[in-house]
Amino acid sequence: MALLVLVIALAIIFDFINGFHDAANSIATIVSTKVLTPFMAVLWAAAFNFLAYFLIKEHKVANTVAKTVLESFITLHVLLAGLIAAITWNLITWWFGIPSSSSHTLIGGFAGAGMTNAVFMGQNAMSAINMAPIIKIVIFIFLAPIIGSIIGYLINVAILHICKNARPSRADTWFKRLQLVSSGALSFAHGGNDAQKVMGIIYVALISAHQINKGASMPGWIPLTCYTAIALGTMSGGWKIVKTMGSKITKITALEGVSAETAGAVTLFITEQFGIPVSTTHTITGSIIGVGLTNRVSAVRWGVTINLIWAWVITIPISALIAAVVFALVRAF
Repeated sequence: MALLVLVIALAIIFDFINGFHDAANSIATIVSTKVLTPFMAVLWAAAFNFLAYFLIKEHKVANTVAKTVLESFITLHVLLAGLIAAITWNLITWWFGIPSSSSHTLIGGFAGAGMTNAVFMGQNAMSAINMAPIIKIVIFIFLAPIIGSIIGYLINVAILHICKNARPSRADTWFKRLQLVSSGALSFAHGGNDAQKVMGIIYVALISAHQINKGASMPGWIPLTCYTAIALGTMSGGWKIVKTMGSKITKITALEGVSAETAGAVTLFITEQFGIPVSTTHTITGSIIGVGLTNRVSAVRWGVTINLIWAWVITIPISALIAAVVFALVRAF
């Protein structure tokens, strides 16, 4: 029972860290355009993170995450190692201001620990992995930012065409107001998408500890706890990543902020409906790039973008490696 409590506690801590690590995704553009102060922006984002608890009743993303590792290879020690790895990599990337994916960190850690457990059981490491959700997740590492980029580009072009005769000062005032709506929508989608991943881990932990039966309904306290944790984490902010997302990729105006946030929210809403645990970080980064491309290709700082892509690529394997080491240590002691 003590191990189960520890796993649940670490899952909630990860959710909190996910909130402040990914707060930049929701508030970077609204802060960089000076629509809200950083303090007001995190309160705004946290409120919409938590609003998802009342409106999202199906947890398709949680179900996908729970099925990443096959049931016969899941133990509380596997979950413990996966969470420790995910928390470690999240803190490292937060410290260096790298907007990596909390989603892929968690999935990489879970998968890495499960694969290591399979090896200790005398089986092939890959036998622990449920390839269907893993393939879907890997494909959307690349598809999510592309989709966000395309939608961001199209929305920005459409807005520019519609508002081509508008007075600049009046248009800017309206777009700053609209940014409150688009930022709220993105924060809502972020909460609904990311909180579910931890729900899946806690649900699996309860099954592994024989506290609930396989296929049982998710206890009501799990969604409430996860949405609360991610909202509180968002309120704590992640200012290093805000700087990267809000100004280093491309210069953002209020109009472009509306386009990028709307594109990010639409992409997350679509993928959530299909139960695909995509990265909020990847999605909004792609949306910002798409908006930057409406000006000119050189408006995007490609050096920064390439560094971000490398961070995305290595997140799952590094998290898996950390989890493998942690699991081996846990098993040894």
